[in-house]
Amino acid sequence: MARANEKVEALLREYADLIAIGGGDAFKARAYEKAARAIGGHPADVAGLDVKGLREIPNVGKSIAEKVVEYLSTGRVPDIEARRAAVPAGVRALTAIPGLGPRKAFVLYDELGVSSVEQLEDAIREERLRDLKGFGEQTEQNILHGISVLRNADGRILLGAAMDIAEQIVAEMERIPGCVRCTYAGSLRRMRETIGDVDILVAAGRSAPFMAALTELPLVADVIAHGAKKTSVRTTAGLQVDLRVLPPASWGAGLQYFTGSKAHNIRTRALAVRQGLKLSEYGLFDAESGESLASETEEEVYGRLGLPWIAPTLREDRGEVAAGLKGELPALVEEGDIRGDLHTHTDLTDGLAPLEDMVAAAAARGYAYYAVTDHAPDLAMQRMTREKILAQREQLRALDRTVRGMRLLHGTELNIGPEGGLDWPDGFLAGFDLCVASVHSHFGQSRAAMTRRFIRACENPNVAVIGHPTTRRIGRRPGVDADFDAVFEACARTGTALEINAHPERLDLGDEDILRAKRYGVKFAVNSDAHATTHLPYLRYGVGTAQRGWLTKDDVINTWPWSRLHRFLEAKRA
Repeated sequence: MARANEKVEALLREYADLIAIGGGDAFKARAYEKAARAIGGHPADVAGLDVKGLREIPNVGKSIAEKVVEYLSTGRVPDIEARRAAVPAGVRALTAIPGLGPRKAFVLYDELGVSSVEQLEDAIREERLRDLKGFGEQTEQNILHGISVLRNADGRILLGAAMDIAEQIVAEMERIPGCVRCTYAGSLRRMRETIGDVDILVAAGRSAPFMAALTELPLVADVIAHGAKKTSVRTTAGLQVDLRVLPPASWGAGLQYFTGSKAHNIRTRALAVRQGLKLSEYGLFDAESGESLASETEEEVYGRLGLPWIAPTLREDRGEVAAGLKGELPALVEEGDIRGDLHTHTDLTDGLAPLEDMVAAAAARGYAYYAVTDHAPDLAMQRMTREKILAQREQLRALDRTVRGMRLLHGTELNIGPEGGLDWPDGFLAGFDLCVASVHSHFGQSRAAMTRRFIRACENPNVAVIGHPTTRRIGRRPGVDADFDAVFEACARTGTALEINAHPERLDLGDEDILRAKRYGVKFAVNSDAHATTHLPYLRYGVGTAQRGWLTKDDVINTWPWSRLHRFLEAKRA
């Protein structure tokens, strides 16, 4: 079942927002944000910890620990409830818009009386925001984009959150006697970045035990429908889960059908019709005689249609059926192909675990190499200095001599400044094994300025990877406005890799941008951007996104042996 950590993290993030909305101490708000991240990334469940135990978690002080204990024991924190009551509902409604922070939301409410998304759209159309300090035409465009993102989300949740729930349910179903097979299907199996509902499939002779077991799980809040063929529930997280029990003989056809996408299924059904066949969730049949020709496995179904098995991550009707008929489907990169992680953090900056713990967790994953890339000083809140980063380098080099089978790389995540400049001069940057460069501020620049900013960073010989390129936070902040075709061309020209950031809140680059960038000959790095040991497994989501972008091992630099990766890094600096 889900740990208490996630609920506590959400509560503390909300408290930080409430402090900011009320014009409170910025450092206090930041302290609660850091504590929220620390608890969310803590490897152990905090439900059983007392104040003393909580205070052993980095960034969790006595006051925060006491509030957490109070929340876990009573389900409420009076101070947070009082702050909720003090904040106008309209302000909180506005803060749901990605990219619109609490302070600007309060200004809109206080100065213009705006208390809903609809009223905000009216104010933008009437150009009333432009008279407010700190607002302008670009701000209006950013807010409108944020509203679009908010509406498109439409109750969908992040891939990682949906996967956690689905895997819990699959594990429970597999324990029930009579379960032949069980897995998740739908958009989750296709690794889409957000999920509307979860489809769970079971192969078994009897459906009743599975349908009953689903409705009795602790994570179920409501039973929407309970039947012999399908049962639907809503979880405590608000996610709808649909369970279907299939005859084992129809497993392959059912899995293919319920995985989708709808457009892919239309394409495969049309292919069947042209061959005098009928394809459904029950199997592939001869249209005239009704004889069953294939149904038990997906491989059989696709094979009878004249296709190789098509990976679920490709099933979006983007040419995968035509490519399969021609024998041109790519050999997709897989998680097991990843030899190392090139973007991670420690508690030297905003990470939650010390260097030794992060290295041990990476070694346990069987990596051949592992890069530590803590933030550079222009991200001022991190208080990085040359002395600190050089001391870390010495510590890492010493640790490298004790770790068997995994090469440690000392890197940094640089901040791409408004004009494209970086935190340290080239001479100092040359001492790092690799540099990731990312945009962390000034998201509202014009399209031309943002494009120049990225291209200048690409042209720096020390920048090996552009981190989380669009800067988006799914459902919270839209990506920046830039001519990414020009950026992709610059990356290809300069030998700069583009990151596929695997954090479920980012998945940046997304699949459509990956497809575009690949056409320019760009190489990619699938990285976790881990800020805790529990974040390293996020890599699976980055690999899924890479697959959706049709990438192979050759496209992804951190699938390469160290000798080839080293040549790539050195070629950029030549």
